[in-house]
Amino acid sequence: MSTRGEIFNPNPVVFSTAKSAGRRSDLSPHSLWINDDSGSDSEVEDKIEPIDQDEVFDLIRSIYDPEHPNTLEELRVVSSPQIAIGSNHVKVEFTPTVPHCGMSTLIGLCIRVRLLRSLPERYKVDIYVKPGSHQSEHAVNKQLNDKERVAAALENPVLLDTVEQCLSNVRGNNPLAP
Repeated sequence: MSTRGEIFNPNPVVFSTAKSAGRRSDLSPHSLWINDDSGSDSEVEDKIEPIDQDEVFDLIRSIYDPEHPNTLEELRVVSSPQIAIGSNHVKVEFTPTVPHCGMSTLIGLCIRVRLLRSLPERYKVDIYVKPGSHQSEHAVNKQLNDKERVAAALENPVLLDTVEQCLSNVRGNNPLAP
């Protein structure tokens, strides 16, 4: 993490974003799970609704970059084609803005937390750096997909606060600014 105010990419390229499909996440800012307003209808519980890559993209597109006041979509860190949906499996690939990005693990952690809070428990989530896009690709991928490392990271109150700031929908977020 950039603890001394060091910025890994001081001048990122910012792209315009596509309009959202009109879906707004029903996330509570400090809730671990999506707000459930429905009753306990057994009919509703028995029906499993499939998801597609656009729905997953809608969940992660608005996550803010830890260093810049821009979303991951605006920086082209995530895109819909980088998401694969299988039978109860979601794989997200993201592209850091620079090959030496020190925020890659934090960005991946933010993506994982958003998906764990939003998707039903039956989904296994894998997060990967796009092959060839980061100098420490293997190490970042190992950290992001190790349950114990993720759990330990989320027990750190400072790191958890940074993740919460990145997940908030407030423009101008820059949790690691000096």
